Amino acid sequence: MNRRVVKWKALSLAFVLAGTVAAVQVGAQQTQTQSSSSQSSQTAPPPGTVGDRKENQQDRIAQGVKSGQLTAGETANLESKEAGLNKEISTDRKDDGGKLTQQQKTQVNQQQNHLSNQIYQDKHNSATQNYGKSEVGQRQENQQDRIAQGIKSGQLTAGETGKLETKESGVNQEVKNDRLANGGKLTQGEKKQVNQQQNKLSKNIYRDKHNGRTHHPHK
Repeated sequence: MNRRVVKWKALSLAFVLAGTVAAVQVGAQQTQTQSSSSQSSQTAPPPGTVGDRKENQQDRIAQGVKSGQLTAGETANLESKEAGLNKEISTDRKDDGGKLTQQQKTQVNQQQNHLSNQIYQDKHNSATQNYGKSEVGQRQENQQDRIAQGIKSGQLTAGETGKLETKESGVNQEVKNDRLANGGKLTQGEKKQVNQQQNKLSKNIYRDKHNGRTHHPHK
């Protein structure tokens, strides 16, 4: 009788141990699967990030120009950096058959992070510029919207965008210098000169958006 009891207890203990080992193995497999999934999501950026962020940052700059959160000098500085980044993207695409490698996307994303932080800082510092309803201010904001729309739609290539942004930076810098020399305002002659430059830039935007060269930022 005692032998049967001992044998039964031994068998019960064996079943319990087997169940425990199986449960541990299943838990380990689930943890490994979750870890692999997490690592994959962290290392693989979503498609379209470069193009989407370029358009988004242009929208933010345009909004800052219209609201007065960005001064002409701040806008010129941001546009200069945006132009440099766009030129880099254009060069990288030419070197890699029209596309960006995964490493290039990661590098561009880091640069866009820096630019995004600067846009935020410039829009929330103490320096402000009230463009109001003047023709100069309204056209600055309008042209930024047109460039941003061209980036998103693919009508503007990265190279075209870089050239347009460089010219926009020049106009913004001139506006900044003129305002500094005249107590924060533009003289009638300066307004006329800036308006002529904006007319020329507006034609360049239209020509570049309708010249047949396209780029699709979401690819």
